Amino acid sequence: MARWLSHSPLWLPIPNSNLNLNSNPNSRVLQYQHAYRAQLRVRCSEVGEEKEKKKKKRLSEQSSWEAKDAEGRDYLYRLGKEADNMNIAVGQRAGVIDSLFVGDFLGKDSDIVFDYRQKVTRSFEYLQGDYYIAPLFMDKVVCHIVKNYLAHILNTKVPLILGIWGGKGQGKSFQTELIFQTMGIEPVIMSAGELESERAGEPGKLIRERYRTASQVVQNQGKMSCLMINDIDAGLGRFGNTQMTVNNQIVVGTLMNLSDNPTRVSVGQDWRDSDITNRIPIIVTGNDFSTIYAPLIRDGRMDKFYWQPNLEDILNIVHRMYEKDGISRDEVERVVKTFPNQALDFYGALRSRTYDRSILKWIDDIGGVENFGSKLLKRRKDQSLPVFIPPEQTVDALLEAGYSLIKEQQLIMENKLSKEYMKNIDD
Repeated sequence: MARWLSHSPLWLPIPNSNLNLNSNPNSRVLQYQHAYRAQLRVRCSEVGEEKEKKKKKRLSEQSSWEAKDAEGRDYLYRLGKEADNMNIAVGQRAGVIDSLFVGDFLGKDSDIVFDYRQKVTRSFEYLQGDYYIAPLFMDKVVCHIVKNYLAHILNTKVPLILGIWGGKGQGKSFQTELIFQTMGIEPVIMSAGELESERAGEPGKLIRERYRTASQVVQNQGKMSCLMINDIDAGLGRFGNTQMTVNNQIVVGTLMNLSDNPTRVSVGQDWRDSDITNRIPIIVTGNDFSTIYAPLIRDGRMDKFYWQPNLEDILNIVHRMYEKDGISRDEVERVVKTFPNQALDFYGALRSRTYDRSILKWIDDIGGVENFGSKLLKRRKDQSLPVFIPPEQTVDALLEAGYSLIKEQQLIMENKLSKEYMKNIDD
């Protein structure tokens, strides 16, 4: 009996105290039935069962949110303690967190947060066509990327940053993106405009976050990644009497620290021994690195590469640009020699200028300038715009566009209207 009581509760009916046992036997049965319905139940159970009930129920046996560390603290505690934690990919997939939060209507692999975070990376689906990459340029960039991914097995010091500098419009950024597309790299690309902020320390923190995001691309997607900063001298360079800001100093210090410790990157959280970041190569572009803080560009931290395409590179790049228009290599050479000492983007601007007349004719076909906005933006879905016929590219048209661009360049250099408006300006 004692063994039975220890495993199951015993319900003992207690009669109502108002029951009159000396009354009529028939009424006594009715009163007892009424008292039984109003009985007080006493549940006898084991003390351990009460303790088990008081324990907090787990969300799931597979839930990682309640996993304890060596100090007995769960994941939510550590996540709250670590400010600006980047490890938010944990607990988003089926099998890692319980199905109540994963759901079946979005599928078992519905990783919405990670897809949103990955928008900071760049893909190159828009680069359609066959472009020419200068062999010297490709060798330098590819060698830098591969050396950084193999740095842990190389018995040598590998600079983390590659600085590509040279004249304006020489295709530094575009050639680098073509190499990324060829190698299947998904980079994180920043610009000089992100190196300043109204909040002190924000740009430096942003660089560290972007670096860690590129590291997560390597870890979570199995793709190579890279951090690229375009026109870095425009954001960090010292020109004349420009003022050095706190953010400039912090950005320079952040890049130097990344070069010295590429696998230990903090965004404000507590340091953990297991928080190791993948080494991510950094590529920066600019026009004049002499304006940048000298310790940042020293040889141990930055590998510098001066890019000035020779005539053969220019001919190959421009010919590949006009190849689909039916322009031969000899005709391309004639155009290049007619306009010497011009940047590569000048020859791309020639093709854009030849479209002007065709676009003006298309505007007339659509109903004129007055009706352009309504026809373009307010048309119904079943309405289509007039077909745009691109112009036929000829050498004469390219030469005419080139002379027009040269004239605009000369007017800017000769007039210098700022001197007319400010008579006391120094030469």
